[in-house]
Amino acid sequence: TVKNTVEMGCAVILFPVLPILFIFLFFLQNNSIKTSKYNFFTFLPLNLFEQFQRIANAYFLFLLILQLIPQISSLAWFTTVVPLVLVLAVSGVKDAIDDFVRSILLTCTLDLSVCVQADLLLLSSSEPHSLTYIETAELDGETNLKVKQALTVTAELGEDLQKLTEFNGEVKCEAPNNKLDKFTGTLTLRGEKYALDNEKMLLRGCTIRNTEWCFGLVIYAGPDTKLMQNSGKTTFKRTSIDRLMNVLVLVIFAFLALMCLILAIGNGIWEYDKGYYFQVYLPWAEGVNSASYSGFLMFWSYVIILNTVVPISLYVSVEIIRLGNSFYIDWDRKMYYPLNDTPAQARTTTLNEELGQIKYIFSDKTGTLTQNIMCFNKCSINGKSYGMLSTLTNGKMMMKIPLLIPKVDFSYNQLADPKFAFYDHSLVEAVKLSDVPTHRFFRLLSLCHTVMPEEKKEGNLVYQAQSPDEGALVTAARNFGFVFRARTPETITIVEMGETKIYKLLAILDFNNVRKRMSVIVRSPEGDLTLYCKGADTILYELLHSSCDTLKEETTEHLNEFAGEGLRTLVVAYKNLDEDYFQEWIRRHHEASTALEGREDKLSELYEEIEKDLMLLGATAIEDKLQDGVPQTIETLAKANIKIWVLTGDKQGKAATALDVSLFSHQWDGSAKIHVLILPPLKTMKPDSFLDSDEINIQFEKSSKKPKIIPDEQANGVYGLVITGHSLAYALEGNLELELVRTACLCKVVICCRVTPLQKAQVVELVKKYKKAVTLAIGDGANDVSMIKTAHIGVGISGQEGMQAVLSSDFSFAQFRYLQRLLLVHGRWSYIRMCKFLKYFFYKNFAFTLVHFWYGFFSGFSAQTVYDEWFITLYNLVYTSLPVLGMSLFDQDVDDRWSMLFPQLYVPGQQNLYFNKTVFVKCMLQGIYSSLILFFIPYGAMYNTMRSDGKAIADYQSFALMAQTCLLIVVSVQIGLDTSYWTVVNQFFIWGSLSVYFAITFTMYSDGMYLIFTASFPFIGTARNTLSQPNVWLAIFLSITLCVLPVVGFRFLKAQLKPTPSDKVRRYLIKPEILRMCLLGIFLL
Repeated sequence: TVKNTVEMGCAVILFPVLPILFIFLFFLQNNSIKTSKYNFFTFLPLNLFEQFQRIANAYFLFLLILQLIPQISSLAWFTTVVPLVLVLAVSGVKDAIDDFVRSILLTCTLDLSVCVQADLLLLSSSEPHSLTYIETAELDGETNLKVKQALTVTAELGEDLQKLTEFNGEVKCEAPNNKLDKFTGTLTLRGEKYALDNEKMLLRGCTIRNTEWCFGLVIYAGPDTKLMQNSGKTTFKRTSIDRLMNVLVLVIFAFLALMCLILAIGNGIWEYDKGYYFQVYLPWAEGVNSASYSGFLMFWSYVIILNTVVPISLYVSVEIIRLGNSFYIDWDRKMYYPLNDTPAQARTTTLNEELGQIKYIFSDKTGTLTQNIMCFNKCSINGKSYGMLSTLTNGKMMMKIPLLIPKVDFSYNQLADPKFAFYDHSLVEAVKLSDVPTHRFFRLLSLCHTVMPEEKKEGNLVYQAQSPDEGALVTAARNFGFVFRARTPETITIVEMGETKIYKLLAILDFNNVRKRMSVIVRSPEGDLTLYCKGADTILYELLHSSCDTLKEETTEHLNEFAGEGLRTLVVAYKNLDEDYFQEWIRRHHEASTALEGREDKLSELYEEIEKDLMLLGATAIEDKLQDGVPQTIETLAKANIKIWVLTGDKQGKAATALDVSLFSHQWDGSAKIHVLILPPLKTMKPDSFLDSDEINIQFEKSSKKPKIIPDEQANGVYGLVITGHSLAYALEGNLELELVRTACLCKVVICCRVTPLQKAQVVELVKKYKKAVTLAIGDGANDVSMIKTAHIGVGISGQEGMQAVLSSDFSFAQFRYLQRLLLVHGRWSYIRMCKFLKYFFYKNFAFTLVHFWYGFFSGFSAQTVYDEWFITLYNLVYTSLPVLGMSLFDQDVDDRWSMLFPQLYVPGQQNLYFNKTVFVKCMLQGIYSSLILFFIPYGAMYNTMRSDGKAIADYQSFALMAQTCLLIVVSVQIGLDTSYWTVVNQFFIWGSLSVYFAITFTMYSDGMYLIFTASFPFIGTARNTLSQPNVWLAIFLSITLCVLPVVGFRFLKAQLKPTPSDKVRRYLIKPEILRMCLLGIFLL
């Protein structure tokens, strides 16, 4: 029987196993889970529902409904239907592709060599000690093998189906949740209770490796699995341009309503004053019995006519541009890392232009700035320091390793790792002389860890470590004669100086971010009980016995030296245990480990109790080298006015984390002041910051619901801030957070040491709250995920700590140095292209639509259109769509080399200079001016005009053709002026669009089209009659000149009097000597 209930948050499962397996196979086999948003039947209604939630799409649907009302319909239905259907179709196809790519359709299968399909309690496996090797790439992105191990009491079942059939017990566990790294439960079997944790679980989505078979009990299935519990909605990030566009669209709506109101009032006045006398041949529509009612209907008619001022294709065009710029990131070979075959990847297509506006970068250190390839470099044992000598020279670490000093020869140890290198021969001599503290030190390193060994060939050991630090320490112990050889649930086998010893593993006191230490309790072959512990110095020093004070001082000096050289340090200690006390403690430990309520708190209290009065052994120092190009990248980004804050879990060190400060050495001069701050001395850095007259203090004293933003301030010198996580915890409380962010933003360098993942996210959120700036967080590990998700832009480094950061990021690559190309090249280009697109898009739509507005004053406000209906339909979709997309996908103000050489080009994006509300108003005014020219020049040219043969040309159709031809040529010339980088594609799109316009115009206005579709194409012969007149082309030329000349003049004067950084660089590049150097460089290449 199966009973699955929830009692006090616990699921209770009673079993024999095989009946459950039978039911799972034949009755509950529908374990498939579909995480895609759509299916074949729901795609159309759901996608349309989502698309019509956009204001622009809903507005055009409203227009379509208005056009079905005869009294107000002033345009044919296809003028709205065709653009709307095309926009919906393009967006729908994109949504369908995105959904198909990201969807995960998990189909139930029992082939464990492929993937585990439910959350299972591991019972037994084919491997010794019921070990099972798994890969969790689908869960956390990590590709290194992990090891799970069954309880000894279930491991003895093996693959004996008879024993499995007779097996009976009770599992109590927590309710389904999304915590991948935690599981709490108990197994009661034959009256005994056994603790269940995550190490005994196989989660859905993990892949079985190197294991022939295994048996498991299904705990959670379907949507209750932890994989599906983690499939929640990701926070949607929106760019500042997105938010601005939403505001501008509302402004355009208001402007549209104002224009329609003016024209409706004009119609009412005209009908009252003039229209009454034209009732004979201009009768009012049926049902219209007053001038005011006529004006009311005309309001809605003009809403239909002037609808193009609201850009229906704006959003879909923006998505296409972002998609194209995302492909550039994916295809960039200069951001490809060949050593592990990792290209750069844009994991989102909605944030590209935000990359061109970054002001603050929050970076992890280990694995992000460094390689995260750990090497045992130094150690301190019993007050003596061992390892290579090193020093800081000009801010850079220089290793003093004379070429004549050979590496330590480990040939005496047949199990040594040949890749391991160490240069201090005195440590090997201490080991060979059987120095007791030295032996105890390396014995601790070989026992206190969670590493799993793999020995496929005799003597060929491979360690599977979840942390590179642990792997480095175990490898060091291995080379110095203490070889970790094997592990079972109850024993650890090591080879000590050639002698195999089996230690009984009695308890593992796990590491976590609160404890910051790990301990094991073992019994030696001689029967001695010992607790071995390793962890952070700040934690372990509080647990030491008072007799260690002298040794602690000596070790502290060594730790400060190690930390000052940028090495990662750990303190190691031990304690001999009393047999009676331990038996009583292990009994309480068993009770706590099998408790369902408050298990972690109870275990933590027991750990604290036994981890006291420890005896200090020494400390380890592991080197994690910088990645290539990190100092140069930081220097380049600093020149781009980007501030970089390092948020690391490493210790502060004696010289304020000298390695970290050395990364920023380019920012310091001889007068630099480095302050290690606990309570930030803002008053020292800016003395007037505490005065009542200080503008920021005045601003924050005012009660307002608006978010309070701190403007950029200048300090009275050059400062740096180094703060520990302990101090940061106080600084983030209450009113101190304002002082903290002001102080930090005044500093050239900000380094936060010993910070937790939560504190990293809090620091990012603090800057987002008080600074009007775009933030970017970059990291490589699971502890950086919260920071990456909090920042405006999250970047993941695919390094040694798995792929969790990458899976949570918006962009990813393999090396930190690629960040400068991502921002200075791709980010800046994307921002400039998007700004140019928006400026041109709004301009051409205002110029196009407002001609109708002016025409209303000359047509009795009758809602008569200026242009042919087919031109209205094709203007945004065919005639002007490709040129602006070509500019938005290929334009460059300067190429990538100069973008990297002149980082100052990045600054305008941070200040949001290229597109803002002021720029929008300028585009709007330019559009109004152009519309005036485009209406009155053709109107004046056509007024009472005769052809050369004496026939009249002043008719509505000729005027419409001339106005729309002027418009299209003017906007084509305008996009030519906006284009900085000409390609074959740009030329083809611009000239091709003009050619298509004339081809379509002459075709639609031909005699044949009129004869076939008389009602749809009434402009018969207009093109050949009008465009054959010289005075028409002269008027077109005059319109173009009057529209373009002010723009050219303004830009020329601006480039001379107030040049942008791009203008300065281009002016620099056209100097003869610079051109010669460039030509010489190209020739040499």
